[in-house]
Amino acid sequence: MELSHLIPSVVDIARASGQVILDIYQRGQFEKHIKEDNTPVTSADLAAHKLVVERLTELTPNIPVLSEEDATVPFKERSKWDRYWLVDPLDGTQEFIAGSGDFATIIALVEGNQPIMGVVYAPVSGVVYYAYSGKGAWKITPEGETVRISTHKHELPTQSIAVAISRRQDISAITNRLDPALNYELVPLGSAALKACLVAEGAVDCYLRLGPTGEWDTAATQCIVEEAGGRIVNTHLNPLSYNERDTLENPNFITLGDESLPWADILTPDNRLIDAQ
Repeated sequence: MELSHLIPSVVDIARASGQVILDIYQRGQFEKHIKEDNTPVTSADLAAHKLVVERLTELTPNIPVLSEEDATVPFKERSKWDRYWLVDPLDGTQEFIAGSGDFATIIALVEGNQPIMGVVYAPVSGVVYYAYSGKGAWKITPEGETVRISTHKHELPTQSIAVAISRRQDISAITNRLDPALNYELVPLGSAALKACLVAEGAVDCYLRLGPTGEWDTAATQCIVEEAGGRIVNTHLNPLSYNERDTLENPNFITLGDESLPWADILTPDNRLIDAQ
């Protein structure tokens, strides 16, 4: 399967999903429910889910689709998948509800427990990020220009470290895990995918996520970040993997930009970042 041939179609699917979400967002009329895991879901999530699953199934009938909004496939079944699509139709549901505009559609192709393609579309800004294995990471601007992106190459201690954080997370939970001897700039944003893409394009240096996420939140951006020169790792600084456990929940994770920085020292002063996960 030639990934380069799939990219334009997958980008189109992400854009179509984003347009569905944006239409509902701009009307301001949507239904909201609370799922069993106590997270919100809206009619926009479900409409985007329906579109993405249908379009991906048409594109590649032999590749199964696993979406956040239909993630009940037993591990016994999905563990047999050699390749599958992993989708979050609307990443940043809380931001959608709050009206911040920081949300995205994210689509990944996973093979051998690792993402080999990732597409992220932010419907409010009109920006697309994408990558596939061995071919670099790219950004399509709202004007249609395609540019290659890469992580920020840093110089310590002359530069401060820009850290993307969630608008809805206790900031002290993050700052307490950073080396107090260094200077930091905190950059709040909503969607987990968009924060990781900021790392990929060098706008920030890292993103710490402490709290529940699903594998669909990181698969696409892991491909994008890695192709841009960074990494997404757990709090032991080990890579994430996919479809290897009964649960689809991620551990706490960190998206890192410049790999030459001493992240083990920056992020684990006195081993405070290391946890039991």
